[in-house]
Amino acid sequence: MKKNLLITLSIIAMVMGVAAAASAEPAVPAISIGVGKAAKPGDVSSLMQIFFLMTVLSLAPGLMMMTTSFTRIVIVLSFLRTAIGTQQSPPNQIIVALSLFLTFFVMSPVWQQVNTQAIQPYRAAQITQEEALKRAQVPMRKFMLSQTREKDIALFINLSKLPRPRNANDIPTMTLIPAFMVSELRTAFQIGFLIFIPFLVVDMVVASVLMSMGMMMLPPVMISLPFKILLFVLVDGWGLVIGSLIKSFG
Repeated sequence: MKKNLLITLSIIAMVMGVAAAASAEPAVPAISIGVGKAAKPGDVSSLMQIFFLMTVLSLAPGLMMMTTSFTRIVIVLSFLRTAIGTQQSPPNQIIVALSLFLTFFVMSPVWQQVNTQAIQPYRAAQITQEEALKRAQVPMRKFMLSQTREKDIALFINLSKLPRPRNANDIPTMTLIPAFMVSELRTAFQIGFLIFIPFLVVDMVVASVLMSMGMMMLPPVMISLPFKILLFVLVDGWGLVIGSLIKSFG
């Protein structure tokens, strides 16, 4: 009897010990960030490079929209969705993702030049960081200049009260970027206007047919939407729009 009681008490003690261990809070590692003295000047340089890299990564989405073909592509695709009349199809995530990958496709030759002329020599310690930044700007500036109207460049040069540049190399980058964005907006709206025309014709035809039949209470949009989708599919609309967008950067 005593032996059974001892066994029972031992089991209860073991169970209580396991329960206490399970209920204890898990150990969380502590992370501390402090400011101390640098042992050598290279430590300060490394910290500044890390800080600069974090700043660039935080500004990467803005740089993507300001200096690449992303702005034109995403606006044209948004115009296309509005012209067809499908409010949430394709959704915003699909439009942004498609615009992003089309941007990679359009900008790949430019980025390859940046990689060859600036990044790889810098990684091989053949050039300094300042020289790498200067070399990286050359292909990007060439792309932006090829897509920017002279009128927009002149506008921002006049607004900044700078002297008239003798050639393209004298145009400051901070002046070229807003001029490029304005030109991209103008081109995107021009393409959007051309996209709207065939769908507007379909809406007008459907509205005229409904009025002639005396069905004035029926919204024409409900009837024209299937016809616009059918027309868009039959003419291979996605191929035409995307192909025209890619060729517009040539």
